[in-house]
Amino acid sequence: MATRAEITSGLAEILEEVAGVNPDDVAEEKSFTDDLDVDSLSMVEVVVAAEEKFGVKIPDNEVQNLKTVGDAVTFIEANH
Repeated sequence: MATRAEITSGLAEILEEVAGVNPDDVAEEKSFTDDLDVDSLSMVEVVVAAEEKFGVKIPDNEVQNLKTVGDAVTFIEANH
């Protein structure tokens, strides 16, 4: 089972790959759209990559609730 730090690190790798986000900028309090400039198309790619990496299914109706990196970490932690 991955720790919060491992999940955050994994998301940082995904965000760098998909959206060109500097991994050093990725922190739990950061908003995907406001702080990290991840647009909706990139967010879909981030979700797909996170599902593959962490073996979790993130339903479309949940994606809209994942506003910050911390929200995503909490969801992945609870569902993997």
